[in-house]
Amino acid sequence: MSAATMDASDNIIADSRKDALQLISEVEKVIVGQERAIKLMAIAIFARGHVLLEGDVGVGKTTLLRAITRGIGGKYERIEGTVDLMPNDLVYHTYIGEDARPHVEPGPLLRGGEDLSVFFFNEINRARPQVHALMLRVMTEQTLHAFKREYRLPHMIVFADRNQVEKEETFEIPSAARDRFMMEIPILVPSERDVRKSLVFDTRFHNTESLTARVTPDILAYDELNAFSVMLQNRIQASPIIQEYAMDLWQATQTPAAFGVEIDGIDIDQLVHAGASPRGMAMMLKAAKVHAWLMGREVLLPEDIHAVFHETIAHRLVFSSMYEGRRTALARELTAGIIRKVAVP
Repeated sequence: MSAATMDASDNIIADSRKDALQLISEVEKVIVGQERAIKLMAIAIFARGHVLLEGDVGVGKTTLLRAITRGIGGKYERIEGTVDLMPNDLVYHTYIGEDARPHVEPGPLLRGGEDLSVFFFNEINRARPQVHALMLRVMTEQTLHAFKREYRLPHMIVFADRNQVEKEETFEIPSAARDRFMMEIPILVPSERDVRKSLVFDTRFHNTESLTARVTPDILAYDELNAFSVMLQNRIQASPIIQEYAMDLWQATQTPAAFGVEIDGIDIDQLVHAGASPRGMAMMLKAAKVHAWLMGREVLLPEDIHAVFHETIAHRLVFSSMYEGRRTALARELTAGIIRKVAVP
């Protein structure tokens, strides 16, 4: 690579980092109390990974995604998961027009065309497995066959929320499907009293449209993020020592007892049915590289892995049936225990 090419690449890397930090700052101005979630979502965007969102209703997930979409550009679409939702509802919908004749219009996956950048599937576990199957295929292939042609969705990142309170008429996403998502990010009610008071009494937080309009538009170029992500992943390096550390972490997700991981009241030998997958570890390293870049480094450090480890690994772990009902809490304890027990280089 010539010196001129290297200089140009350096400038792109540096300028894009400024844009990424501006995006995070702009979204934090309108979404309060979610600083960690916003940073993780920005990491997923630059790592080009889909995201599961963990959190109760009314915590601002829609507003957060609308704010992010305004900052990165492109189109935003959403769909509500319901028990009667069919795969075709993602693709098109039919209606009777004023002429009393049936009409067909594009559904949420097709309305934005190739400009679709953010797709929000709200309460995905209320939809049936057939709907999950179509959504996961589109996420993986970035194409959709409909009306005897192929539609491309090259820039789409999917954010999916699960209803974790009500269990009736829900269809839990199986482990193989969860593995398709790069991260599961918690969106929790802020604990600070002043922040809570602002969310309730400050009227600017009550209108999504006016609130998200405060975000500077098109800070990023959504249709350039794929190419930039490839450049970034090639730029950030993982030393042989860090590679071995990542392998130890991976092994610890499969055999935590071998590394001395313990959880009170849990038979650690019986807890894990399956650890992280190769795809999961690859996604973890991609996210860690983006974190290193945001921190202004071109080499991967253990702290970059720690910053994304739980969110990229916990939802991929498969627990024994006796523990699956407590998976959220146990997964957090397990990943924290792995970080504590595996020797850091």
